[in-house]
Amino acid sequence: MVDTVSPARAEPSVLDEMRAWPARRWWSAAGIAALTVVGTAIPTAMIPTPVFSRDVPTTVWAWPVLVVTSILAGLVAATYVARRDTDEGGERASRLGMVGAFTTFFAVGCPVCNKLVLIALGYSGALTYFAPAQPFLAALAIALLAWALVVRVRRERSCPVRP
Repeated sequence: MVDTVSPARAEPSVLDEMRAWPARRWWSAAGIAALTVVGTAIPTAMIPTPVFSRDVPTTVWAWPVLVVTSILAGLVAATYVARRDTDEGGERASRLGMVGAFTTFFAVGCPVCNKLVLIALGYSGALTYFAPAQPFLAALAIALLAWALVVRVRRERSCPVRP
């Protein structure tokens, strides 16, 4: 007689966890993603308005980066809707998400319209040094938001051992 051992139950993936989200989480994620697009695109003049202008045209990669980071920001924010996780470690994931969203603003914005960059580097320095660094800021923003999402989703089903 062969002794069969049932395989250990595999831990659900992040996508499996997200599939189990209630509808209000998905609606929250969509709403926050849309607000993130508008809240970033208007002051960076990616969406033209009479209030904000841009000296340097929007780059080809700025809109895809903004869409991806907005979706990720919406998903991270949705993890706070009816959350079941503990506060332990959530603070770090929360900070990563905020830093990622803030970094997006610098990544897709006009390099010479940003007052902080102009003060630090001047007009020519912004074009010479900051503009080439923006794609790296975009990648960093996406990585930080993705990491924050993974950490937040994984913590939801974790069961911390308390002394």
